[in-house]
Formats: sequence, C-alpha cells, structure tokens
Amino acid sequence: MKTLRLILGDQLSESISSLHGCELATDIIFLCEVWDEATYVKHHKKKIAFLFSAMRHFAEQLTNQGYKVAYTKLDNPDNTGSFMGEVERLCQEHHFDRIVVTYPGEYRVLADMRTWEKTLGIPVEIRADDRFLCSPETFAAWADGRKQLRMEYFYRDMRKQYQILMEDDQPLGGKWNFDAENRKPPKQGLTVPKPYIGTIDAITQEVMDLVAERFDHHFGDLAPFYFAVTRADALQVLEQFIDQRFNHFGDYQDAMIEGEPWMYHSHISFYLNCGLLLPLECVQAAENAYYAGKAPLNAVEGFIRQIIGWREYVRGIYWLHMPSYKEKNFFAAERALPSLYWTGKTKMNCLRQCVLETKENAYAHHIQRLMVLGNFALLAGIEPKQVNEWFLVVYADAYEWVELPNVTGMILFADGGYLASKPYAAGGSYINKMSNYCKSCSYKVTQKNGPDACPFNYLYWDFLDRNRDRLASNHRIGMMYKTFGRMTEEKQQAIRDDSRIFLSNLE
Repeated sequence: MKTLRLILGDQLSESISSLHGCELATDIIFLCEVWDEATYVKHHKKKIAFLFSAMRHFAEQLTNQGYKVAYTKLDNPDNTGSFMGEVERLCQEHHFDRIVVTYPGEYRVLADMRTWEKTLGIPVEIRADDRFLCSPETFAAWADGRKQLRMEYFYRDMRKQYQILMEDDQPLGGKWNFDAENRKPPKQGLTVPKPYIGTIDAITQEVMDLVAERFDHHFGDLAPFYFAVTRADALQVLEQFIDQRFNHFGDYQDAMIEGEPWMYHSHISFYLNCGLLLPLECVQAAENAYYAGKAPLNAVEGFIRQIIGWREYVRGIYWLHMPSYKEKNFFAAERALPSLYWTGKTKMNCLRQCVLETKENAYAHHIQRLMVLGNFALLAGIEPKQVNEWFLVVYADAYEWVELPNVTGMILFADGGYLASKPYAAGGSYINKMSNYCKSCSYKVTQKNGPDACPFNYLYWDFLDRNRDRLASNHRIGMMYKTFGRMTEEKQQAIRDDSRIFLSNLE
C-alpha cells in the first residue's frame, strides 16, 4: 500500500504518528511551505524563518535516514499555495492508496483535512497526535460533569498518572504547588546568562533571504537570528537551560528587568510546539536535575507544571470548545488594537519594553505577555479577536491551540470565567513590584490620578467600574468593589475622567 505521509511545520518529530509503520521502499514523506499558512495572519518574520528552516533541516534529516521525502519550497513556481493544493498536486504525480496525517494544531486545518477524502477520492487517515500526554478525548472525559475546569486539579491528575515528582501517592515535598515561592521581584546584582544563539548555516541563510524578500511587510526583526533549527540543537537549548538558568528559574520566573528579555526562562516552547522537543523528555530532564541537586524543588515543580499542567490543559480546552471558543467576548469589548502594539511608541515604559523586545525576538516571557501586554488589553477593553490575532502573529511559539485559550481565557477573561476564576487585572503597583520598568517611565507609578499618573492605576478601577454588572458577584474580587465603594464620589469620577481622556487619546 503506497502512502503519502504529510508532516506539518509543527510536527517535526521522528516519533510523529504519521510516520508510524512507514514503508521506506514505497511511502513518500511530504513537507511543504505554503503561502496560505504563512499569511493567514501576517506572522513575525523571525517565526516564518524559524519554521521554514526547521522544516528544511528535518526533511534533510529524514532523507539521510533513508526516507523518500518530497519537499515543496515556498518559491517553487509550481507551488499552489495551500496544503490541499500541494497534496492534490503530489497525488497527480503518484498513485497513492491512502494519505496519512497527524491531527493538526489548529481547528481550521482539521476542518480542511476532513474534506480531502471526498475531494481527492483517496482515503485520508487522521491520526492522534501522541506527542501530547493527554488526548482531547481523555481531557473531555476528565471535564465531563465538572462545573469548573481548574487547571490545578487536572495537573494533579497528570502528576499521578505519569508518576512525576511523586513519593508513592503523595507529591514530593508535601505540596502539589510551590508557586508561592516563585514570585520574587528582581533584585540588584542578578547575572542573567546569555541565551542560546544558534548557527546560521546555508539552509537557514537561504530561508532568511527568502523571508526578507517575500515577507518584508510583516511585523518583526529578522535579525539577529538565534533559534535552534534541528533536534540536536534544541536538545542543547534544554541542556543549557538546566545547567545555567534552572537554579534561579523558580525564584524569578515572574520578574522583569529592562534590557533582559530572556531572564531565567527555558525558551523551549519554540521547540516543544513544533516537535523538535517532546514534553515528557523535558519533564524527565527537569526531574533528573532535581535529584542531581542542580535545581531546587520550587523551580522544578514550576517548570513541570507549565508543561504537563498548563500546556496540556489549554490544548484540552481548545479542542473541547472549538470553534465556538473563538467567538467569546464576555465584556463585549470593542476597542481597536492601538498601533503601539506594533510600533512600541508609547510613554508607558513597560509596554514599550515588551513590544520592542517582542518585535526583536518573537518572544516575551509569560508575565510580560499576561501582566503587561495582556493586562493593558484587558483594562483598555480591546476586542478579543484583535488581541488574539496579535498574539498569534508576533510569537514564534504561537499556534492557535495554545494562543487562543491563553488569550481569550487567561488574559482577557473573555470566556466569562470558564478557564480562569477571576480576571488577571492589576494596577501599576504589580508591575513596579515585579520589574524595574517604572524607574524609567514618563509616568509616576505612585500617582493615582492626573496626567502624570500611571495609566494602569486608574484604568484598573475603571475596568472594574464599567464591568460591575458582570463581575460584582465574583467572590475573588468582591473586596475590590468594596474598596471602590469607599472612595469619594470625586475620586471615582476622577478615575472615570482620567480613563476616558487616556483611552480617547490612544491613537
């Protein structure tokens, strides 16, 4: 049986299910760079270059191992520009008995794939993506009958199932979660190691030239280019993190320092999400580091929770509720995304730092995304679809399955509390505590009102005020409404006036 085995750009793993049972003598492995996927949103230049280079390196690796590989480059004159078109073109060149693919990471791609069998007249087998530790079916069974799907309980079940950081049936260290120890603000004298910087070989250079020519109008800086683009190099990124950064990761994972975008984070989400690294091997590497005395338990547990807890959880939410989840807008937010998200031109230093670092690196760590960029979008009432598209465009680790629940559910509370128990809204004091951004800001973080006040301070209260009908019954923020109620009428009106003036001047 001659089989066409399609591998997508986020499936660059030798263990991917679409390769299972491959017959080297007859089957063809197919990878293609298509215009539709590069432009359905205008992805960051660096993101496109990273994925195309990783795809070409992966195809070369498979070829060297004896697989028959067909590869369509973006600038191939015969390139039809879509997955469907490229599969159809290859089917016209060969007689295939079936097409095998692995479950894609985005609902729109899956919907398209489900039409191929009828259109092409060839059986199409869509296999489960077993790189993940919890299938959509298993997650749906876990979620069934629960009023609220809290990640913490899902995470505990995953720990038990895979016997990670466990002593018999109890969590190592006596607690499931050490997050309370992972919120230290930055201190003077921290020395942050340099991040991994990959080698630009001939393949990567060719891709960078292509991106510079074809995607010059897209957001972001193409250089400097630092990504690992092979599995061997991605493993080196993981090893470098464990050796150089892991010891401080837990303590300072929420900290932000001007000019230090990488901090003590692992930077492996790029490689996990495209298949060059596998989640369980990363978890086991972290666990081994703890037993070897290379990292404390709070760092190891926090890192593992991000992978087997949060990452698996948001994927479960995505597949459980698509396509309706994409339409959620609990606060009926309608404001257009301001241009500062593309230019970084704002007097708010925290926003400027995070946008410009995103532009340069196609990366920002989770607190920059959640509590600066996301927090501002929440407080300003920016339309969820526009915020989702921005996050999908700018980050090299962003695919809809991971981006959408994080933005709609965690950042914007646009699902009304299905994913998060309260909005992650905060005033300027949080950013001041967890960063040194405020020291170089045009606004004064200690000032609550007036033209010199940090906009986060009054926008926070204005957000609560204008959404009282939707939030007053939330037990986690009821105290904040009592605090607002104790303010004088003049103080409340000053908050409304400052917010109105600031938001009207966003553009």
